[in-house]
Amino acid sequence: MDFDIDMTDELLATTRAVRKRLDLTREVPRAVIEECLELAVQAPTGSNSQTWRWIVVDDADKRRALAQMYRRHADAYLSGAGEQAEQRGDDQTLRVMHSAVYLAEHLHEVPIHVIPCVEGRPPADTPLPMLAGLFGSIFPAVWSFQLALRARGLGSALTTLHLGSEREAAELLGLPDNVLQVALLPVAYTKGTDFKRANRPPVSTVTHWNGW
Repeated sequence: MDFDIDMTDELLATTRAVRKRLDLTREVPRAVIEECLELAVQAPTGSNSQTWRWIVVDDADKRRALAQMYRRHADAYLSGAGEQAEQRGDDQTLRVMHSAVYLAEHLHEVPIHVIPCVEGRPPADTPLPMLAGLFGSIFPAVWSFQLALRARGLGSALTTLHLGSEREAAELLGLPDNVLQVALLPVAYTKGTDFKRANRPPVSTVTHWNGW
């Protein structure tokens, strides 16, 4: 199969964390979310475990409740991170913090919240290889989901702040005790699709061959 390398590279390089450019007024059909999830579950999982589970929330009251949990933990974290970025003169991070504050203020308006989960909550003393396998079995699927969204004109951002109230969110959503939430993705169509590559350090400065 001959892939269009230029288009593939553009998709990979311009799938950004979208916050301010989420269209809060446009409805997202369930069929589009399901189509993207069909692609997401093609991602590999450790030992072929296939333990990913997905909670899709389009109910306005539940989105509002999740947003309240998110803001409960976002306010202090984002203000502190923003102050640190300002002190360092890190303009790029400061822009990210400003957009994150915007998302916290408007999360309840985002038409779809997707919460990726893993079935099988690890005990507190789980060895690192097992934890790596557990999270390594869900985040490739999350990234595939985000790429599929981008290809269809939608955007998302991987957030984790609501996990400070994970048990409360589980009760709200009726999750069994053995299901572990790992993130919350606000999903919406984007205002425009002209996303650009981010400013990143040269790969040569962060890559080590055969040792540090």
